Amino acid sequence: MPAVTVFGLGFVGLTTALGFSHLGYTVYGIEVDERRKEILRSGQLPFVEPYMDEVLKEHLGKDFFVCDDVKRAVQKSDYIYYCVGTPYGKDGAADLTYLFSAIDTTIEALTDANGNPLDDKFRCLVTKSTIPPSTTSDKIVPYVKSKGKIADNLGICNNPEFLREGKCWEDFINSDRIVIGVDKKKSKELMGKLYEPMGRPIFFVSHSTGEFIKYLSNTLLATLISYSNEMAQVADTIGGIDVASAFKILHMDKRWNGCNMTSYVYPGCGYGGYCLPKDTCALLSQSEVKGYEPAILREVINTNANRPRIIASNITKDLPKDACIGILGLSFKPESDDVRDTPASKIIKELMAMGYSNIVAYDPIANKEFAFRFPDIKITLLDSARDVYQKADVIAITTAWKEFKEVPKFGDKKIFDCRYML
Repeated sequence: MPAVTVFGLGFVGLTTALGFSHLGYTVYGIEVDERRKEILRSGQLPFVEPYMDEVLKEHLGKDFFVCDDVKRAVQKSDYIYYCVGTPYGKDGAADLTYLFSAIDTTIEALTDANGNPLDDKFRCLVTKSTIPPSTTSDKIVPYVKSKGKIADNLGICNNPEFLREGKCWEDFINSDRIVIGVDKKKSKELMGKLYEPMGRPIFFVSHSTGEFIKYLSNTLLATLISYSNEMAQVADTIGGIDVASAFKILHMDKRWNGCNMTSYVYPGCGYGGYCLPKDTCALLSQSEVKGYEPAILREVINTNANRPRIIASNITKDLPKDACIGILGLSFKPESDDVRDTPASKIIKELMAMGYSNIVAYDPIANKEFAFRFPDIKITLLDSARDVYQKADVIAITTAWKEFKEVPKFGDKKIFDCRYML
């Protein structure tokens, strides 16, 4: 059976590593965060993700190993997967620092002091981290080729992920499609064998096509969310429109053909998390580098950036500065503790900038993570939605947790349903 090394054990990396372990492969997980490694080795997840804790306990120490000996792991592996962060900078471009660092580590493990290959084994270097179209062909392939003879033994591939937080395991095991960007016959052959046991549709495409499919998916979702928020804003401006009913009736259109896109074509606080903000900015930057500025995509980003300010203005209309504002929901989506780029943090910052300092908040599972990620946001975290309701003068629902549907039953205080869920 083949062996796989996975660099980066976040949502994508750990799901990938455990998925391949589940297929019977030996998998070595490489992680630079010592705290995360310690948590994983104890048999616990460093984040909230349904079913994954059971899968981790099943495979840890048997066919999945959180590894410190990077050289040994790489040398034993047939496939090297890169699931490291590719964050976007101030200009929106994807930062490839961690990716190239992992590639350097890989090549160092496979070459001697003179830069010669240690063996003749053909290995696939597979980027699963999201990278802008043309990155593999324009940057990664030339970079690897510059390393000398070792390049002949390496197949350069990309294998975009389509995982939803809260459903990562389901999306990996029952994936609707597997996309692989390749340019060598040997790479195609090996990647096909790797995924064959899954019995899912496999699409072998060019490097840039593989990268583009991921962005095509995420920028569409980002666009649908921002379109819905803009329409909600239009409806609020016109007045007399039941926004929630309008969108629910829209979802009944037979042209949706039963697809589960309704959570995206529905207004809220804006998109957050890790993928959509990063990928919309990166694709815009990449397109501009290539000589074309996509106006709709830029406006999608602008609409999302302006959404927290608009919501904060709605919450504070005619509200005295000493009023207590309650925030319900801190994660960017329900069933997750991920607070990266969460709309709630942006709304709170807008409120603080407007002079409102008495803010209380609650999230069913993300309180601790929010405090860790945003030490500069000085708010009071409470233990329940009822505690927030009793303390606050006005309440804003910023994450669509099911338990928040009960909040109107607590009394007659003003509630800003920023998720249109009540």
